[in-house]
Parts: sequence; C-alpha cells; structure tokens
Amino acid sequence: MAWPVDPHLYLTFLGVMALMAMTPGPANLFAVATGVRDGKRAALLGMIGMNAATLVWFFAASLGLGALVAAFPDQFRWIAIAGGLYVAWLGIQTIRGAGHAPGDPGKARLTRRGPLVDGFMVQIANPKAVLFFTAVLPPFLDPARPLGPQLVLFAIATIGLDMITMSAYGLGGAALTRRMTDPAFSRAFSWISGGLLLIAAAMILFRH
Repeated sequence: MAWPVDPHLYLTFLGVMALMAMTPGPANLFAVATGVRDGKRAALLGMIGMNAATLVWFFAASLGLGALVAAFPDQFRWIAIAGGLYVAWLGIQTIRGAGHAPGDPGKARLTRRGPLVDGFMVQIANPKAVLFFTAVLPPFLDPARPLGPQLVLFAIATIGLDMITMSAYGLGGAALTRRMTDPAFSRAFSWISGGLLLIAAAMILFRH
C-alpha cells in the first residue's frame, strides 16, 4: 500500500517540526508561565487548548490558508495584533498578582476562562503558527497526492511533537510551584511569569 506522503519527505518534516517545536516562542513561554503560576493540571490544559488551535489551523490549511492570507492580509494582521494584546494583558494580570501572598483570594487570576481557552487564544494568534502553515508546511505537500491524508499525517506529527515539547515546558514550570509557598519566591516568579508573557506578546506584535 502506497503512503499518502513520501517517507523520506515525512522524515525531513519531522526533523524540521521538532526544531520548530523546541524553539522558544509565544506558545512555549505561555506554557512555562502557566505551569509556574497554576501547576501541572493547568499546564496540561493550556497545552490541550494550544493544540486545539493547531487543529483549527490545519483545517484552515485544508481550505487554502495561504490563499486566504494572500487575499486578506489586513484581516490576518489584525487577528495577530489582537492576540498579541491579549497575551500582553495576561502578562500584566500575572504581574498584578505578585503583590498578593500565595493562596490570597485577592490574587489576580489571568482570566475567568481558564488555561484551556487561554492556550487556544495564544496559539490561534501565534505568528509562528501562521509562518508554519503558510511557509513551512506547503513545500512538504505533494499536489499529485490526495491532500486530506497528507494533512492528517502532518497534523499527527505536528500535534504529537507540540504535545511533548509544550508539556515539557509547562511541567518544568509546574515543578517550581512547590516553592510558591515562600512569599518572596512567589512574588519573584509572578514577575518572571508576567515578563515571559509580555515577551511572548512582543514576539507576536513585533512580528506584525
């Protein structure tokens, strides 16, 4: 039975995707900040939210994402800018929480929606995702083969590698939560987490 994609091309894609997944970007920084702030469960929920957004990007790719971006560049630019501002707001909310003791009910939460939705919002506006689906993925697609099975295999590879790396970033941050009972440590890491999210926001906004 013939593969939907060329095996050698697929292995090359796996190598490229592994490097992209490990390279720090808005999604990775969000994962670290979420893990530090809210622990393992939140980090994993954030990872699920981000990969749900990746599925949306793959669906968009099946509809011709590159053509849509070319036809409506301003709309995509504004989506990314809105996402960048949203991530910046998350960072500011985290820094605001630095003034409260651990467990203080007055401590600022990022949003009422939780890490699942926050993760989705971060990834849906991630310029790294736009770059991937408009510039990195298309050269690996073979127009002589059915598009659907190719996208399924590439989606499995992309989401699988993203799950591994985002979970590692998030759980690494969560490993520090046991120290959060120390008020000074908690305040310092609220500032660091907020700073990471602000850096992620800058990466999104300056990219556009």
